[in-house]
Amino acid sequence: MRTYRYFLLLFWVGQPYPTLSTPLSKRTSGFPAKKRALELSGNSKNELNRSKRSWMWNQFFLLEEYTGSDYQYVGKLHSDQDRGDGSLKYILSGDGAGDLFIINENTGDIQATKRLDREEKPVYILRAQAINRRTGRPVEPESEFIIKIHDINDNEPIFTKEVYTATVPEMSDVGTFVVQVTATDADDPTYGNSAKVVYSILQGQPYFSVESETGIIKTALLNMDRENREQYQVVIQAKDMGGQMGGLSGTTTVNITLTDVNDNPPRFPQSTYQFKTPESSPPGTPIGRIKASDADVGENAEIEYSITDGEGLDMFDVITDQETQEGIITIKKLLDFEKKKVYTLKVEASNPHVEPRFLYLGPFKDSATVRIVVEDVDEPPVFSKLAYILQIREDAQINTTIGSVTAQDPDAARNPVKYSVDRHTDMDRIFNIDSGNGSIFTSKLLDRETLLWHNITVIATEINNPKQSSRVPLYIKVLDVNDNAPEFAEFYETFVCEKAKADQLIQTLHAVDKDDPYSGHQFSFSLAPEAASGSNFTIQDNKDNTAGILTRKNGYNRHEMSTYLLPVVISDNDYPVQSSTGTVTVRVCACDHHGNMQSCHAEALIHPTGLSTGALVAILLCIVILLVTVVLFAALRRQRKKEPLIISKEDIRDNIVSYNDEGGGEEDTQAFDIGTLRNPEAIEDNKLRRDIVPEALFLPRRTPTARDNTDVRDFINQRLKENDTDPTAPPYDSLATYAYEGTGSVADSLSSLESVTTDGDQDYDYLSDWGPRFKKLADMYGGVDSDKDS
Repeated sequence: MRTYRYFLLLFWVGQPYPTLSTPLSKRTSGFPAKKRALELSGNSKNELNRSKRSWMWNQFFLLEEYTGSDYQYVGKLHSDQDRGDGSLKYILSGDGAGDLFIINENTGDIQATKRLDREEKPVYILRAQAINRRTGRPVEPESEFIIKIHDINDNEPIFTKEVYTATVPEMSDVGTFVVQVTATDADDPTYGNSAKVVYSILQGQPYFSVESETGIIKTALLNMDRENREQYQVVIQAKDMGGQMGGLSGTTTVNITLTDVNDNPPRFPQSTYQFKTPESSPPGTPIGRIKASDADVGENAEIEYSITDGEGLDMFDVITDQETQEGIITIKKLLDFEKKKVYTLKVEASNPHVEPRFLYLGPFKDSATVRIVVEDVDEPPVFSKLAYILQIREDAQINTTIGSVTAQDPDAARNPVKYSVDRHTDMDRIFNIDSGNGSIFTSKLLDRETLLWHNITVIATEINNPKQSSRVPLYIKVLDVNDNAPEFAEFYETFVCEKAKADQLIQTLHAVDKDDPYSGHQFSFSLAPEAASGSNFTIQDNKDNTAGILTRKNGYNRHEMSTYLLPVVISDNDYPVQSSTGTVTVRVCACDHHGNMQSCHAEALIHPTGLSTGALVAILLCIVILLVTVVLFAALRRQRKKEPLIISKEDIRDNIVSYNDEGGGEEDTQAFDIGTLRNPEAIEDNKLRRDIVPEALFLPRRTPTARDNTDVRDFINQRLKENDTDPTAPPYDSLATYAYEGTGSVADSLSSLESVTTDGDQDYDYLSDWGPRFKKLADMYGGVDSDKDS
């Protein structure tokens, strides 16, 4: 038979209220055999029937935020297997077991070691078990129980924002919604009133109020004016425990701004304004500013200005400066001090954006009087017209008066004015002006056909103040006079066929005239009187400024007359009548049966298939002239080749030797002695050629002395190079001579010319020492001496 044992779990739970805080007065170690019951703290004393043996558990409460010095007692665990001999061991596991909750393994007493905060963890789930200490086996099955932390009011209400910001229109009705504030309490809202929050206003009365349950802030005062006070700071308190004494509280600040509405009309700070402006100010010039003050801001303070009345409605204007909201008075038209010195205007300022619910306060506009004083300035002369147009005939004589201009000083002083012509507009000085009365007259003759319009500028200057001057354009039109005769529109050269019939039109004539008569051109055409009687052609005037040339007979012969010259007289119909004579050239030509010209030369009938006789003669003459020219050119070239290059007798380059013979040996005295080319002291000055003209004059160049025993070929090559590099050398086809006689012989001079200068006879005995070449001389001169001695 199976034996059932009972395990008793007892808890000592501290309750916040006395009615729920009833500890066990007696601990039992077991239950009666027939009826077993478990008495639990906080429950009724009714017996609990067990259907099977197991842990006894329930939901228990533990006070949070325990402040005692000892551990807070939770309850006791006891098994009916416990005999008090210490053979059983109690074990606790689950949330916080061993740390937050500890158990006496011998007695089963459970305690909380730390202060518990329901806001951190409201419920702990634990498991209890009793085991045999010796075997370690459980003597009862494990059972789970719950410890619920009992809430106390340890959290004050906290607002969702530390500072709230809100706006509400000024002049709002009482009860207008402003903003809603919200505070939360971390305490348990299901237990007591710890989390029940009530709102109240600590600061901000009597302007605003707050609903205690919702936290909605509303206006509480009528007609709050932003212009008087714009910013409000309201302090709201949230208190738990339903607002009762002892509850915790929190506060927040609400900054409320009154927004502007257009409840103030613009107002001028003064009723009258006065400005001054010189009369010379151009249109658009600002002359002053006015400003109406408006206590509103933004678009509610925008102002529009307008001129509603006064003497200067058409002379002045007012515009609004969008940045400063000022009214700017500007000039609309040019002012004249002499005509009006003072203007009075009525200027109105109004709001473009009006709040309808405040119209009862009155019209949202204001007006002021503006007085404008025009100041006199020294103005330049003013012409009577903006521009002058004058006319004059082109045949007008010099100093003819065309017209006049008039200008006067607009100032009250009426200073005298002098006139002049701007010569930049009349460079040719065709016109002049009387400086005193402004009369315009000509200073040169005019020609309409050269220039129809003359555009000049006249200057008027105050005599007392030359800086004050003005200009006016003057347009002078030159009127036409019939001073030009009509002329042919082009040069006319026409032809007539040999087989032409009488009264056949061969050419239409047009005429032009430089003149421009008022009634238009009317030209008349006719043959000149000297050609009208015997002419073979007639002129037909078409009466439309054209004329036609008609044949007067049948057939023309180009062999008899190949060209006709028709003098045509062209006259105009103006006064005085002008006429001119133009010549029309008419050639007689051979034509085909359609009247198309084929040939206008008379020789074409004699040589229809070849050239004419005149053409052949001309060609032959050209050929003869060409041949003669070629022959003459060849003869001149041949004669030029035969002429010697050097024709001057004074030229030293006349020692030209032909080396085409063997010579006579040493005894040949007629041959050229080449030894002269070997003279080491050969120096020859360069001389300018006489047969050519040098391009530039250069200083004579000294030829370096040839070395002793220099070969003749080297010497000649050296001279050739010098000649090639010499800028004064003759052309390549000229003859250059590279020969010289030398500077003298070792025997000195043999001339007897110097003997006349000596006082006595000379001794020539030294000739016998010169060798066999001078033997004859020695005998001749030496013998003379012997004769004289004997």
